[in-house]
Amino acid sequence: MGLMDYLKGQFLEIIQWTDDSRDTLSWRFPDEDKEIKRGAQLIVRESQAVQFVYLGEFGDTFGPGKHTLTTENIPILSTLKGWKYGFESPFKADVYFVNTRLFTGNKWGTSNPIMMRDQDFGIVRVRAFGTFDFRITDVKLFLKEVAGSDHHFRLDEFADTMRSRIVSVFTDALATAKVPVLDLATRYSELGDALLPLINPATQGKYGIEITSFLLENASVPPEVEAAIDKRSSMGAIGNLNDYVKFQMAEGMAKGGAGVAGSAAEIAMGFGMANSMMAQGAFNVGNATPPPLPSTTTGAGPVVDILTPAQAAQTLGVAEADVIASIEAGDIKGKKIGSQYRITKAALDEFLAH
Repeated sequence: MGLMDYLKGQFLEIIQWTDDSRDTLSWRFPDEDKEIKRGAQLIVRESQAVQFVYLGEFGDTFGPGKHTLTTENIPILSTLKGWKYGFESPFKADVYFVNTRLFTGNKWGTSNPIMMRDQDFGIVRVRAFGTFDFRITDVKLFLKEVAGSDHHFRLDEFADTMRSRIVSVFTDALATAKVPVLDLATRYSELGDALLPLINPATQGKYGIEITSFLLENASVPPEVEAAIDKRSSMGAIGNLNDYVKFQMAEGMAKGGAGVAGSAAEIAMGFGMANSMMAQGAFNVGNATPPPLPSTTTGAGPVVDILTPAQAAQTLGVAEADVIASIEAGDIKGKKIGSQYRITKAALDEFLAH
């Protein structure tokens, strides 16, 4: 081997990266302890950028194209190296190739629930996941904050590094947007587009990454909040509770009065008719005293003027919870004594008369 061949083997004359992978974000050119000679050719392909680093400091950045390394093409490196009159001797520097293409279909998700304040349910824990697309826009910032000095930084490493950061940015953006929990499930696509202008300033300013698409695929709340949402939907479907109770009574009678509910409903309707007829004087014959109303108890017991919600429910043919709900809504007049409600028969008759 001649001297020229030996010297040629000691210097880098062509610097390039022929990437055939789809998951590499940055790659450090392996110099094998060789030096870069003056006039060396730097080849940067489309969707690539090259960053020179000299003694831990960022030098010049190159975009796609074929570049001849001379003093004119590397002014920052010339300043860092201290070449006053241009470099003639070979030099060493770290050369990083960065992939600037669009990376699609990256998954994100909350490992722990997000605490958010909702106008309907107060403080709510929300879990969410989805996908996002991104590209590297600031090579220096990306190398500094994300890839570091890794000689081959891959997409799977990026996912581990950035997942928590993306979730943190998403949490801040969701709090700023103030989207109600009830709207999360019906506005996935709109929510992603709305959050994008809030997420991008943070990712670009902190990591040199532009999020081109941010999709929310699912947002879930704890089971107790789901139950509250279902209950609210059910109450909206039922509508007026007073009408609902009367409907239940009528339905029980339509089935032939079978069972306790049907008998109770018939008795209650009978009470209502009797009260109406008494008010019209249908039972008055001369100066005769009208007969007393039938007893609300079976057998020969006394007339019950004070009823519990359970007794009222049996009379109306509905659930005890429906009676309590009607009392709390003001449809049935009742009085709370201690922790229990009590209802007069007159209040129950008044409710049936309406």
